[in-house]
Parts: sequence; structure tokens; C-alpha cells
Amino acid sequence: MPQTTSANVRYVVDTRASQFTVQAFAGGLISAVAHSPKIAIRDWTGEIAMVSGMNGDISLNVHVNPASFEVLDELRETERREIHQVMQNEVLETPRYPEIVYESSQVLAKKESEDQYRVTVRGTLTLHGVSNPHEFIAKVSMGVDSARAHGDFTLRQTDYDIRIASVAGGTLKLQDELKFSFYVVARKP
Repeated sequence: MPQTTSANVRYVVDTRASQFTVQAFAGGLISAVAHSPKIAIRDWTGEIAMVSGMNGDISLNVHVNPASFEVLDELRETERREIHQVMQNEVLETPRYPEIVYESSQVLAKKESEDQYRVTVRGTLTLHGVSNPHEFIAKVSMGVDSARAHGDFTLRQTDYDIRIASVAGGTLKLQDELKFSFYVVARKP
């Protein structure tokens, strides 16, 4: 990561002021009445580096602790424990894969209005021991000492050799596709 100079600027994600969630969707015949869990990502870090502002070189690095995933939905405690156990031990296999990493290779910013940008981020997502190219779009607002971004993206679990979860004795199976949503506040350190 470059050192901060007059042409180089670094931002660190303020995870307390940010939100990062995953929405899983129930599949199969009972999908209309089944539970589609929403999960918060609690322990993660992110850093943005810019050389010459939004029109120059921009990089993004994000590190996620998958053991920090927490089901947000109102559930009975037994259901919450079962979903958490399946997610940690059978799906994400967090003891074996304790970190998820995203590293950008290209960030393209298009100015939409004063201090407002549409940003396309291309990079590599390493999840469950598998690295794949991954691209997403964010809306970014630049402030004097901070940046705010929001957007969403999807990914398929099978692209990362992740077993599709089933709970409740196999009566509920989730779909392959997950939807991630983010609202990020990043500040100059």
C-alpha cells in the first residue's frame, strides 16, 4: 500500500459505521413459506488507496473473518444455533478457511455529479480456498476526509466449491446464489 503524500490518499473502512450483509434464499417447493436468512458480516477490514484522486490509480483490499457471520433474522434460539453451526462448519468450513479476501486489480470511476461517482471494481475474491475474478459496481460519495459507498453484488456458492446448505433435517435447502449488500464509510487515518 502506498504511503500517504499530497498525491496519495489512503482511507480505512470504519466497520462500526458500515454495514455488510449477505442474503441467502430458500429454494425448492417450500421456498414460498421457507426462511431466507439475512446474515451480517461483523468482523472485516477494508482499505482504499488512491493516487491522484478518483481519476488516478485506485485500489481496494478487503479481509473478512467468516467466523463473525451472524444471522440477523428473528428466530428461535435452536434455529439460530443450527443455522450458525451449518454455516460455520459445513458451508464455510471456517476452521479450514479462516479468511475471505478481495483484492482489486482495476477500479474505474465515472463522475456522475459533484463528488458523486459510479465505480466499477474488478479484482479477485478468495473464498473457501478458491480464487475467482469478481466485479461489482458501487455508488461513491467523496467528502473532505471520508468516502461513502453503497451497492450490492451476487455470487454463486458453487463457484467457490461451497456446499449448498440445507437445514431442518434437509427439508430446507438454500439456493446457490447469494446477494451481498454494503454501505461503507471510509475515513482518512
